[in-house]
Amino acid sequence: MSSSSFYSSPLVVRDDCGSGGGADTFLGLRVASIFIILVGSMFGALFPVLASRYSKFINVPKAMFEFAKWFGSGVIIATAFVHLLSPAIDELGSDCLGDAWNDYPYAIAFCLLSIFSIFIVELIAFRWGTAKLAKLGIVHGKFFFSSASHSSHSVNNSDVEKIRAENPVLDSPVTQILGVAILEFGVVLHSVFVGLTLAVDPSFKVLFVVLVFHQTFEGLGVGSRLAYMQVHLPPAYRNFPIWGALLYGITTPVGIAAGLGVRSTYNPGSATASIVSGVMDSLSAGILIYTGMVELLAHEFLFSREMQASSNARLARCVCTMLLGCGLMALLGKWA
Repeated sequence: MSSSSFYSSPLVVRDDCGSGGGADTFLGLRVASIFIILVGSMFGALFPVLASRYSKFINVPKAMFEFAKWFGSGVIIATAFVHLLSPAIDELGSDCLGDAWNDYPYAIAFCLLSIFSIFIVELIAFRWGTAKLAKLGIVHGKFFFSSASHSSHSVNNSDVEKIRAENPVLDSPVTQILGVAILEFGVVLHSVFVGLTLAVDPSFKVLFVVLVFHQTFEGLGVGSRLAYMQVHLPPAYRNFPIWGALLYGITTPVGIAAGLGVRSTYNPGSATASIVSGVMDSLSAGILIYTGMVELLAHEFLFSREMQASSNARLARCVCTMLLGCGLMALLGKWA
């Protein structure tokens, strides 16, 4: 069988694509980028959390917190479409992959799979959480039934349905932690591959400058969500936002360090790298699309009692801030 007929097989992928290894230029600056991006990522993710927790010592105006919250929401949505889904389509449509990969929009399919998987997980968690709270007679941290009646009568299904009907968006600690954990999982997957790319990409200088802003903005988005969650958590869960911010902060530097360690053998243009990166980016895109559309837009704008009671001026300000974050992050997609 000739090599040309071998590579024309629809199920075969090529492993001779790319240069056979990552770029080895600007090695000193690539090493320094680990610490520079670490500082930017940590600042973006930790500052909102620490400023919210230690508001007596870090006097940040409430308007700034609100700006960070909505700006970060826009960043997350733009990240999903421009920095994840679009590259995934290119990666899974690479010429290094067999014809079968080009016969179906796999990137879109994986993204769709991710969206419905997250929906099912949240649906199950929501129903389980409301049932648990109903048995305890608690709604939004308040007793729904008196202690006497709760101790002497069991809670039936109609009670559970009543609680669900009055609380379409449950604000229990478990639900909030789950929502932010899903968001962070998608962002962390993305950040690791960003770090790997920066470590071996020949266009290092441009990519490095863009990713400093990219990771800081994205960290601000994650950090603002963590800070918002922190306000509503009981003391037993107070450290979750800190750990979440630290996890985000180290993921890209870890990816850079790993990329530098394998730069002589890691081939970012190979079929294997394209498949792994494309699949992970697609799944991460689905996570962030679901989070952005449901948790950030629907819950925070359409179903939020606070937003419904707000003036038109405040609503317009929040929407414009979100669009600003989305627009700036989308603009960064021109270079990375």
